[in-house]
Amino acid sequence: MTARARTEVDSIRSTLVDLGLNFAAENLTELLSESVRRQMPGHEFLGRLLETEIAQREERRIERTLRLSGLPVGYTLGNFDFAFQPAIDKARIETLATSAYIRQNETILIQGPPGTGKTHLAVALGVKGIEHGFSVAFYTLESLIHAARQHADRPLQRMKSVKYLKSSLLIIDEMGFQPLSREEASLLFRVINYRYGRGSIIITTNKAVKDWPEILAGDEVMTTAVLDRLLHKSHVLHIKGRSYRLKDLEKMLAGPHPSAPP
Repeated sequence: MTARARTEVDSIRSTLVDLGLNFAAENLTELLSESVRRQMPGHEFLGRLLETEIAQREERRIERTLRLSGLPVGYTLGNFDFAFQPAIDKARIETLATSAYIRQNETILIQGPPGTGKTHLAVALGVKGIEHGFSVAFYTLESLIHAARQHADRPLQRMKSVKYLKSSLLIIDEMGFQPLSREEASLLFRVINYRYGRGSIIITTNKAVKDWPEILAGDEVMTTAVLDRLLHKSHVLHIKGRSYRLKDLEKMLAGPHPSAPP
């Protein structure tokens, strides 16, 4: 490249930066070289340059939103073992993975024994939500109650910037392992009531719906009010399979096959 050409490229790069097209600026030299090598028409080169900007902006958005969401890492639909849990309808999960339920402010309730993949599915659907442009907030029930307690004296209408209220999708994990006090049940209801019709919720639980009064301080009225809002527009998934953790433990305890060489 001649000195004059380098000056012109530097000028274009500076203009791209001024326009806020930083990724296009970073990739300008490489794409120019490719365009010369392939004798690329000008419109094709420009299209490639803009595609690079859009793709890298989207990648950065997803990375940032995943970080802010609090989602545990490593759980995706790609690495969920549907073969191990044949009771789960893969086609139904793939439909939910379009995130249409978030657009409709609907609830997903994932029920099943410990270790059967409830959290994995919830997190994987949260990741898909982020990929489709939605904000997501992940909490265990314990951490959500702790966060809600910090704002217990403030009107929810003045707390629209709080993550568990403003996110398009709120995931509440591990509901049912510990019963809530009446105060804690009231805090949970407060969050669910505010989000009703405003945002989507995924809840994982090891308790059947009929047993929820045990979770919510034995309060039948409170339980009815919570379930009324959660189940009005909902998708309920029942997982009845074996525990992944027990499967791994069984393999470990079994040790090497007797016929295997030492």
